[in-house]
Amino acid sequence: MSNDTNPDQLPASPATAASAVSVDIYDQIYHLRGSDPAYIEALANSVDAKMRAVAEHGSTVDSLRVAVLAALNIADELARLRQRYDALSRSVNQSQTTMRNRAGSLSGMLDDILVEPTRRAG
Repeated sequence: MSNDTNPDQLPASPATAASAVSVDIYDQIYHLRGSDPAYIEALANSVDAKMRAVAEHGSTVDSLRVAVLAALNIADELARLRQRYDALSRSVNQSQTTMRNRAGSLSGMLDDILVEPTRRAG
């Protein structure tokens, strides 16, 4: 039950040539072009797995409905990962600020200690 589609172009950087790759997503064949066929296949496998998981947990056999539900699941995962990334990014920025402040404080303390013997000698 395969259904050939027109070749779709996935984003490719100008420096790399697009390669054709055929992928099977939920029993449909898609002919895609992109700069990294292995990456395209991995994405297709991920979408296929998500659609099959949605179909297992639901009662619908409508592939469009399965695709929309899978897309919503993928969008939810992306939103959660963005939130996690933003939180980690804020944490890293705070840690960097703290480290810079500590380094500045320690540098000042070292300067004071290194200057102190010179004052005693003078």
